[in-house]
Amino acid sequence: MSILRGFLWLLGFLILGDTLVTLLALPISNGVAGMLLITVWLMVRGRLNDDIAIASQSLIRLLAMLIMPGVVGVFFIADEFAGHWLAIAVALIVGTLLSVLTTLWLMLRFMPKAAQSSEESTNRAGHPHE
Repeated sequence: MSILRGFLWLLGFLILGDTLVTLLALPISNGVAGMLLITVWLMVRGRLNDDIAIASQSLIRLLAMLIMPGVVGVFFIADEFAGHWLAIAVALIVGTLLSVLTTLWLMLRFMPKAAQSSEESTNRAGHPHE
């Protein structure tokens, strides 16, 4: 039942993102707007919702399959990108760096304090962290 509640939360934020993009005519996708909204909500809340975490874990296992249609679709319209490879390369590199940095920041922010204090006490005891 928890996974269903998690998917309902995710669907709710997707619909909220869709509504926001439609009403404000924003130049971003509905899914991205929904992800930004859920990120802000989680940051304001200060902790991760257990239901969302459970639903997200099941989606992460399917991530490659979920991304594949978009990747394959690019090959069918590759001719339209012919003069824009530099911009695409820069966008991919900057996007990847921002995504890695954001993931690192979120991991440090939401990592349980007990694990952090355990690592600190190990380091203070003279045992280097490997």
